[in-house]
Amino acid sequence: MPDDRTQPAMPSPPEPEVAEAPQAPVAPRRPSPRTHHGETVDDDYEWLRDKESPEVVAHLEAENAYTEARLAHLEPLRERIFEEIKARTLETDLSVPVRQGAHWYYARTVEGSQYPIRARAPIDASLGSDAPSAWVPPVLEPGVPVPGEQVLLDDNVEAEGHEFFSLGSFDVSADGTRLAYAVDVVGDERYTLRIRDLESGTDLVDEVPGTFPGAVFSPDGRYVFYPTVDDAWRPWRVWRHEVGTPATQDVVVFEEPDERFWVGVGVSRSQRFVQIDVGSKITSETWLIDADDPTGEARVVWPRREGVEYTVEHAVLPSTWFPTAEHAVGDRPDENPVADPVLGGLGERSAGEGRDVLLVLHNDGAENFELVVTGAADVSAGPGDATVVVPHDPATRLEAVDAFAGHLVVSYRRDALSRVGVIDLASPEPPRPAGLPTPIRTGDTPGPATDLWHVHEVAFDEPLYTAALGANPEWDQPNVRLSYTSFVTPSTVYDLRVETDELTLLKQQPVLGGYDAADYVQRREWATAEDGTQVPVSLVWRRDAVGLDATGTGAEPAPLLLYGYGSYEISIDPGFSISRLSLLDRGVVFAVAHVRGGGEMGRRWYDEGKTLAKRTTFTDFVAVARHLVDAGWTSPERLVAQGGSAGGLLMGAVTNLAPELFAGVLAQVPFVDALTSILDPSLPLTVVEWDEWGDPLHDPDVYRYMRTYTPYENVPDDASHYPRILAVTSFHDTRVLYVEPAKWVARLRAAGAPALLKIEMHAGHGGVSGRYEGWREVAYEDAWVLDVLGLADR
Repeated sequence: MPDDRTQPAMPSPPEPEVAEAPQAPVAPRRPSPRTHHGETVDDDYEWLRDKESPEVVAHLEAENAYTEARLAHLEPLRERIFEEIKARTLETDLSVPVRQGAHWYYARTVEGSQYPIRARAPIDASLGSDAPSAWVPPVLEPGVPVPGEQVLLDDNVEAEGHEFFSLGSFDVSADGTRLAYAVDVVGDERYTLRIRDLESGTDLVDEVPGTFPGAVFSPDGRYVFYPTVDDAWRPWRVWRHEVGTPATQDVVVFEEPDERFWVGVGVSRSQRFVQIDVGSKITSETWLIDADDPTGEARVVWPRREGVEYTVEHAVLPSTWFPTAEHAVGDRPDENPVADPVLGGLGERSAGEGRDVLLVLHNDGAENFELVVTGAADVSAGPGDATVVVPHDPATRLEAVDAFAGHLVVSYRRDALSRVGVIDLASPEPPRPAGLPTPIRTGDTPGPATDLWHVHEVAFDEPLYTAALGANPEWDQPNVRLSYTSFVTPSTVYDLRVETDELTLLKQQPVLGGYDAADYVQRREWATAEDGTQVPVSLVWRRDAVGLDATGTGAEPAPLLLYGYGSYEISIDPGFSISRLSLLDRGVVFAVAHVRGGGEMGRRWYDEGKTLAKRTTFTDFVAVARHLVDAGWTSPERLVAQGGSAGGLLMGAVTNLAPELFAGVLAQVPFVDALTSILDPSLPLTVVEWDEWGDPLHDPDVYRYMRTYTPYENVPDDASHYPRILAVTSFHDTRVLYVEPAKWVARLRAAGAPALLKIEMHAGHGGVSGRYEGWREVAYEDAWVLDVLGLADR
């Protein structure tokens, strides 16, 4: 294929002249040799990795000073955007309460405070715990005191005296008497775990430093299970802490020696199991501990097999959904009875209470996953011993299943949209798909048995939207809490009444200042990739700010911000943003390139943009940019690209591939020195990442392939024709180390590219903490985008 870098480049808009601007920092070249697979590479800027070096810190501070001076003219615009975000936001607000036990739990914000206050209020006992009205959340009015409110954790108090604050764990014991919470005040994602007595409001003596997010109580409240990380920042151990005892007495209940795997811990919604989930990028495994014996041994559900992923959900299904053994083979009375494969290992529950089962979502021979049922006490080799209930569909990617006492909820995506479906457990037989009124029981054929269930999809009207399961902690709840949004619809919370299929609107994110969704338009288009694949593109714009021609595309090129990610099977789904209105109202079109490597179009979409196919992610993004230019939506001098983390790698790669297509590139915590990082197993997360990117340390083919695209190593000697670049990073980031964008900008600037670096010295991978600081960060970046697009005066 032709090399895009050989094509003529459009001139990048010059940066405004700044009076008495300091000289751009020049990082000295100090070659550091790196030899792999017969090739030696001299890395001139590897010395910037020494985080403790005063020289390195001084260089980063000089970069900040230079960037601030170059962009000082944007301060009034930044302030206007910040005030716009603030004016559109209801600063004193409350979330929709979620019922758990005897209380309604919610968070509220107060004008002027950076962080939320987490609280609860008692359920009205006069309603009765099981009455339908007892599940209707109270309507809380912002600024109005909530009767019986108890503040569980005020993040503002916990953050006092710290420049950074993050809450990593927050779990209330089943009896409602204790709170386990963990905080990070540095940004390195090491959290200190504490336990609070909710009757007195005081913390117990328990304190466990260095934990990872996700601590949970055992159902009896006596123990807390929590993960910790190894030196490579990989969660690899699960510990059991007995409340009221020193952390030195904590017990390791699970340890994962394979450096490719992460571990996490949780409790099933049924409160039946403590669940330990283990997973690499391509393989997973689940272990269960009986909640009645929290100090007991964990047992594996399916022993891991390379390339097989699965998740497990405990459920109790109606006994009537399972035939007796003598009828298990259907209408074949002349044959010997065959036991239903679902019944193996059962017996813990009586027929009147239903059958204990495990719902397993897996991809063994099912690229987009299928859902099977197996006995809760079974230990088997895999899906061959289970019953298929929701089969594999090449057009539908099954993503999750959640079990409740009266229903199941299946989350999936089709046609690049996330969807939610429900299976009601109230009927005497499983609901069947259309045209399949009776079970299919294939006891005499190879492979697993099938007993297909119908999933009733919750319907929404908009052409682009995101529907997902919300907070649903209670096993016996009759409603399903759903979240919904689109590019034009603010975040919305619904309750779905399963028995009536009725959606009740509980709350929609308030947008002050007279926001009207009808003023904005969202659309899906398709760009043709270089291999002929159709790549979805989502667009949103203000109706009266962008004129359309007779074909329904831009009548003249508009300023456009194109966002992309394309890794880890993460989907960039439609979503509303208050801060984005400041761009749309100034005439900017916002677009998302749903490139391969993401998960929007199913598992194959992901597989075609990873490891030795990773360049597809980059060429897809370039194809989308070309489509938007060719279709008349924009032009290269009015097009800015944006991406963060792995999306920052995308930004660096497309800048090298097609610099002529973009006026600016905004790279947030960018993974731009990928090869150096993936070659060093001592760095955080390196070995974990080999399944995503390949292993260049041991595989020369992977090494050579990554050498062709890793952004830092592919900056040309002359990059003076490159677009304006702003790289944003954080000093304490443990996922993408600050050194990657620091080295990249040093090399870009040495090659003549107009590159700037902004580094937060007191933040982690997610940037600054606190909502007001977050808004200022958004305003900073948006002002730069508008400046590149020639809209700084608006």
